[in-house]
Amino acid sequence: MTTLDSSFLNLCREAFKAACDATSGLAGTDSASSFIHMGADGTPTTGIDQAAEDAIVEVLKADGRSMRILSEELGELIIGKSPEFSVVLDPLDGTYNASTGIPFYSVSIAFASHDLSDLRFGYVSNLALKEEFYAEAGKGAYLNGKIIKPSSNSDLKTLCASVYGYRQNVERTRKIYRNVRRVRVFGSVALELCYVASGRLDVFVDVRRALRVTDVAAGQLILEEAGGRVTDGSGNILRLPDNVTARVEMVASNGHVHNKILNLLSEG
Repeated sequence: MTTLDSSFLNLCREAFKAACDATSGLAGTDSASSFIHMGADGTPTTGIDQAAEDAIVEVLKADGRSMRILSEELGELIIGKSPEFSVVLDPLDGTYNASTGIPFYSVSIAFASHDLSDLRFGYVSNLALKEEFYAEAGKGAYLNGKIIKPSSNSDLKTLCASVYGYRQNVERTRKIYRNVRRVRVFGSVALELCYVASGRLDVFVDVRRALRVTDVAAGQLILEEAGGRVTDGSGNILRLPDNVTARVEMVASNGHVHNKILNLLSEG
């Protein structure tokens, strides 16, 4: 196996363990979904969100390196005086699932340059099933230590896709629903991108323009390192916003069907 940056991987594992310990007694309880405050990203922060973020931030602070943290709940936090890198954190992706006991919610952590122009390391781990996905730029993508690749499926009629779209997006997404074999929407974007990376899904589409950098940074790197392709809804390079409030749309695929999906979107 290719040697990865052990400092990032070990830090992610420490953060994941802390989040797991902090949330294990909350999942599926009323306390998990209790409203705490509005998060920096403009969405409600629940009890289980706050517990996960607090635990992970303490681990990051204890690391000793200076870093910039962008997190869904707290927004931006600078640790130290001269940040060596940025950490893009979603302490709990899939809050509804966690609150109701659906075993599909994750910790998502990405390490990048200060302005996010260069993703270096991505880590997504399911808090319920203990599946650990990670990738380092230029070194492939892994699930529980084994290298992963997307599917080779190129036939629209046999695709399994995850498609997010609210009512105002029906016209853009209806042809996808009509042309693929299966649609599955699981409720944790970070994990769903990893499912495309590992061949469990063929395509992920979100044209709501509702995705935040914390949702997608780690999963994007993992998918691209696995050999998949990620663009915006028009086929352009996806530029990650350098804040937690800006929203983007995304098409992510095994690479073989990407243009076909974009064509379906453009046809509306």
